[in-house]
Amino acid sequence: MVHPLIEQLKGGLVVSCQAYPGEPLRHPETMAQMAQAAVIGGAVGIRCQGLADISAIKGQVEVPVIGIWKDGHEGVFITPTLRHARCCMAAGADIIALDATRRPRPDGLTYAQTVEALHAEGALVMADCGSFEDAKMAVDAGSDIISTTLAGYTGEREKTHGPDFELLGQMIDAFPDVPVLCEGRIHTPDDLAQVMQMGAWCAVVGTAITHPTTITTWFADRLRG
Repeated sequence: MVHPLIEQLKGGLVVSCQAYPGEPLRHPETMAQMAQAAVIGGAVGIRCQGLADISAIKGQVEVPVIGIWKDGHEGVFITPTLRHARCCMAAGADIIALDATRRPRPDGLTYAQTVEALHAEGALVMADCGSFEDAKMAVDAGSDIISTTLAGYTGEREKTHGPDFELLGQMIDAFPDVPVLCEGRIHTPDDLAQVMQMGAWCAVVGTAITHPTTITTWFADRLRG
């Protein structure tokens, strides 16, 4: 049975509101304003990073908030430990997204052990997968949502120019009873339409909506030919 909060995301657009260290927009209030603007535009959910941003955004929007905590730069760094996940819960995240690859986790727990502990505490878990094998592990562990977030970033799959349509299709076909979310390199409305037509439960768009530096480079590079 799908949780009512996850039902709210079905068929819709989740917008990722994140700014990288050192960037002008990296401020919780700014990200909260970005999230509000996204919701006004039609977002059914928000994905965000960091405890301060989660808290600020949760206080300003009524849609479900998917929270992560990035800690580190290599290996498992998206909500890498049970402690990180618990902190995201305490900050107000409705759904906790975890690195769901088969790589070793910093606290020595398995992914399944982490999910079990979080479920015992009432959390909903989204699995950020990098391959079909990751997705299978995440489903076996009882993840509430599985996603294509890390496809092309873990060395198991080639990084595609746009969404990893092949992996998305494999996950949708293999796990019909689990919500499959598409995330990663959805750069145009046509990309979004295609992943939804394939059967994605919902989709996350970040860079193409909320990262003006990257969007500006797309236009500037086109001018330079």
